[in-house]
Formats: sequence, C-alpha cells, structure tokens
Amino acid sequence: MKIDIDASRAFIKERTGTEEYSYKLIKNLTILDTSGHQIFLYVKNREEINFKLPENYFIKEIKRNKLWTQLGLSKEMRKNSVDVLFIPAHSIPFVHPKNTIVTIHGLEFKYFPENYSWKERMMLEFNTLLAVKWSKKIIVPSESTKRDLMKFYKVSSERIKVIYHGVSSIQYPVSSIKNRDKDGSNILFIGRLERRKNIVNLINAFNLFKDKNINNKNCKLILVGKKGFGFEEIQLVINQSSYKKDIIVKGYVSEAEKTELYQNASLFVLISFYEGFGLPILEAMSHGVPVICSNVSSLPEITGEAGLMVNPNDVKEVAEGFEKIICNQDVKNDMIKKGYENTRKFSWEKCAKKTMDVLLNY
Repeated sequence: MKIDIDASRAFIKERTGTEEYSYKLIKNLTILDTSGHQIFLYVKNREEINFKLPENYFIKEIKRNKLWTQLGLSKEMRKNSVDVLFIPAHSIPFVHPKNTIVTIHGLEFKYFPENYSWKERMMLEFNTLLAVKWSKKIIVPSESTKRDLMKFYKVSSERIKVIYHGVSSIQYPVSSIKNRDKDGSNILFIGRLERRKNIVNLINAFNLFKDKNINNKNCKLILVGKKGFGFEEIQLVINQSSYKKDIIVKGYVSEAEKTELYQNASLFVLISFYEGFGLPILEAMSHGVPVICSNVSSLPEITGEAGLMVNPNDVKEVAEGFEKIICNQDVKNDMIKKGYENTRKFSWEKCAKKTMDVLLNY
C-alpha cells in the first residue's frame, strides 16, 4: 500500500499545537513495523528531520509558499497514484484520493466566533466543510470534539475515530520533587497568547490572588506562547495590573526552555473557553506540576480527577484555586501523584498505532 502524509507542518522549527501533533505522530509512526508499505512524507522545504526514517519512508518536497495544499499538494495527487492520503491538520487538497483521512482538532470557532478574525473564521469554516465532505474517515483527539462534529456538521458516528494525543511521560516519584516554592511560586501558562485562551481572566485571577495572599509577594505569572488574535487586550490588562512586574510574557520558547519552565512551576493553569484536547495539561502533569483547568469542552475528559476544575468565567473561583494548591503542600502532592497516574493513559506510541490502524483499515 502507498500512503501519503501531509508533513508540511511537522518539521518547522517553532512548532505549536497541530505542528507538534504532526511531528510527534510521524516520529512514532516510523517506529512501527510498516514493512510492505511505502510511506511518502510531503514537506514544504527540505527541513531537517532529527530522527531516522525507515527504508520504506520517502521525502517529497513541494516548493510553494502560498496555497501549498490546494495547488502544490493537489498537483502531486493528480500526478501520482496513492492508496491513502493522511492530512494531520484539517485542510484537504482539492485533488485527493477517495481514501483520504483527516484529523480535525477542534471546533472552537463555532462556539466563540468573536475570538477569531473574520478571515480566520472563514478559512476554518471552509476547510472544515471540505474535510467533512471529502474525507473517508475523520480522526479527532477527544470525545468532546466528536460530539461537536456530529452536532455542527451532522457527521455520522461511524466516520469518526477518537484517538487521544500522547505525552512524553517522565514518571518520577513525588518524593523526588524539589520544593519549587522556596523562592516564590511560579504560575505557568503555555499556549497561544490569544483571546480564546481566556488570558484576561487568568490575569485578573492572579491579581485577586496576590491581593489576598501578601505572603506570596514573590509569586509570578509566566505567560508562554506566540501572540495571537486579541493580544492587544491582554497587554492592556497586564499594563493596568498592580502586579505587572510579576507578570512575565516569554513569547515562544524552545523545548529545552519549556522543560525548564515546567520544572520550576508550582502550578499550571489552562482556563480556555474551549480546547479540542489540551496537550499542555498532560505535559505539566508529566513534569510533576499540579493543574487547574476549565470545566468545559474536552478538558474534564483529558484531565479526569487529576486536576482542579474551575468555571473559566469565574475569576474568584480561579483565584481560590490558586490559593488551594499553592498554599497547601498536601493538596499539591496529592495532585502531583494523580497527575502522574493520569499521564499513563496517554502515549504517542498508542496514538501512532491507532492512527496507522485507521490508515490501513479505512
């Protein structure tokens, strides 16, 4: 069987979200025994691949900066026969085989259109409609996203396969966790710095926590990620905060820097209005960091009982969550232990095996 994979996002240097999914998934697909099949990875440029490809994997470069999918990948699909085409992120080319598999990560834009520019909304709606219409099977990262696809696009349950993302678990015992609060507590957020991530309420909750807990005067809020839609509003709220010197905007960071931030965090917070999966939650847990997250969309499904659930619209409840964890070492240790247990349910190897099974048995 000849399997073509859109790897245009997988090997870029600054990966987030769907790019990281593409990279980790492809890396773990190469570990599987796929002898007897030919697998072609289509890339935009001859990016550096930092892992070994098996002999049955081939790189195909499409040199096009604009309309890469609809013109570049479509042209390749017209020229070459293929048994299965796999699109890890939403956008199916106009020319495609009948056996096309796509991953749709979430439908945030359907619930919160005001959190996107009109151009982003238009492209997301357009690509989703085509993905639903043209795909043989749709992979989603959560039952929550599956329900949304069925609700908004009337996709039959049989066409949707839920495959959880993975996490690289560290799994060391609670007793080995150093006292991260020795010189002050770090509250960490990692994700795109945009309106739909509810960062304004996160900052307001931080302000309220600092007002009530003068003994935590060294507590910092660290915001990590690229700037997105609505960042100007976030920056304004930071500038108006009485604790703006304690709110640190890091921007995009390398994997090594991200690991260090997790290792020095007392608490990880993700109170988004919607998440298709919420990978940073599992990353935080795997580093022994307690988690507070929203009680909406896929987050309760992914977090289970290992995190503290809050109403993302209730700033007081979020601030009380900060206090409950940061000011109570027993609570913190219990959450760390539960977090480790929770991450054992998720692995990129499992994700790759289940994905390959869909590709081979569509």
